[in-house]
Amino acid sequence: MRHLILILGDQLTTGISALADADPAQDRIVMAEVHNEASYTNHHRKKLVLLFSAMRHFAAALEDVGWTVDYQRYHPDNPNQSLEAVLDRTIRENAPERVVVTECGEWRLHEQMMGWADRLNCPVDIREDTRFLASKSEFAAWAKDRKQLRMEFFYREMRRKTGLLMTDDGQPEGDQWNFDADNRRKWKGAPPAPGPFRVTPDALTRDVIDSVNEFFPDHFGTTDDFHFAVTHQDAQGALEHFLDFALPCFGDYQDAMSDDEDWLFHSVLSPYINCGLLDPLAVCQTAVDRYHDGMAPLNAVEGFVRQIIGWREFVRGIYWLHMPAYAEENRLGNTRALPWFYWTGDTDMHCMHRAIDATRRNGYAHHIQRLMVTGNFALLAGVTPAEICDWYLAVYADAYDWVELPNTLGMVMHADGGYLGSKPYAASGKYIQRMSDYCKHCRYDVKQSFGENACPFNALYWHFVDRHRDQFGSNHRMGMIYRNWDRQPTERRDAIIARGEHLLSQLETL
Repeated sequence: MRHLILILGDQLTTGISALADADPAQDRIVMAEVHNEASYTNHHRKKLVLLFSAMRHFAAALEDVGWTVDYQRYHPDNPNQSLEAVLDRTIRENAPERVVVTECGEWRLHEQMMGWADRLNCPVDIREDTRFLASKSEFAAWAKDRKQLRMEFFYREMRRKTGLLMTDDGQPEGDQWNFDADNRRKWKGAPPAPGPFRVTPDALTRDVIDSVNEFFPDHFGTTDDFHFAVTHQDAQGALEHFLDFALPCFGDYQDAMSDDEDWLFHSVLSPYINCGLLDPLAVCQTAVDRYHDGMAPLNAVEGFVRQIIGWREFVRGIYWLHMPAYAEENRLGNTRALPWFYWTGDTDMHCMHRAIDATRRNGYAHHIQRLMVTGNFALLAGVTPAEICDWYLAVYADAYDWVELPNTLGMVMHADGGYLGSKPYAASGKYIQRMSDYCKHCRYDVKQSFGENACPFNALYWHFVDRHRDQFGSNHRMGMIYRNWDRQPTERRDAIIARGEHLLSQLETL
């Protein structure tokens, strides 16, 4: 046999580089659901169902076009509990000339892969993941000699590179690069939200659901109402659903949150893009086509494209540029444990309850719920970055280390000292009130900063600002915040700090 081609669970596309010169007559594919990958963190049960089912459907599609696929389904008693063990067994059975694999998206597995050739006594060809617009070397060249990296400038380079939303004379559509200021409207029930794209689980997916419920009963989340796409065809249907029903309003309400709607106008395409069921550049191009056809406004399409060729590419570049040391960053010196209610949703803070409950049920929450609710609270409370990073990695169906870690450690927790973001994304309850209707359902009073019924976000926000004056006092983007804090009467500041200290001493009871 010529090549043994390993396809990972987030590489579910025939466009993967490992298949670039593959020949079904000479090569063999191996795919495996293994214990080490499924259980190294508390993966959401819907995430496990999504990946196992999508892998099985993809393997079947490969077999339909003539490939031989050596596939291991998950069982806790499988003799081969790691990808390396599966490869070892398959190499001994087939004696390939070499193993071919596309590079992975996680440093933990990357380190293992780098030693495979020696340990397996077989050449291993690890190929670049060409699904990204910027290679690791291209991003490193862009970042070289920059003291701080800003997504906005990298995003503009990606716009120029792809031509997306660029005019014939090389200018951005609408004469500006970024329409984020137009994307902050509060949703008050109109226009009606379209609801998510839904797929009824087929027999194969139902079998996966039963297995996950049996073998992962203690993992976070639920498999109830599983409706994610698990094939390329259905993922394409999810894209069309977003373009037809949600994209026109996505821009205006992309930062909004609602007590009545989990999904609003978000695409919910990241689980499919990140596992290979959708091509990111093709997804962006179809959205841009809607703009050119007059079917979606520019602020909506630009905001959507920015998420994919801007943030997604940017955080991946940072991850590979600075790992493994990046994962250890904790510049704010946070040491508090992650409150247990992150796993249960049992808290009187209604915004936190809603965001965590939606995450538990869906394996999904949109970026503002992640950044400005659950993430904001972890930042204000001084949670250890490693603990909140592991939580995000576990609970979301679209979470992989390369995208989760920089977003959480750098953007949410500001633990890299401002390398990724110029200021911390810290906010009081007023932000949540401005962008949602959560506060009117909460037992805490968002208008109060101290006292037993005061919104915890308020006192924790000012406590955060006060205790980190040495880090942020000279930050020009926070000058007004410190001036506002210093203008408050001493007795009021003392009361707020005391309230903050009290809250920090009993986080589990909030």
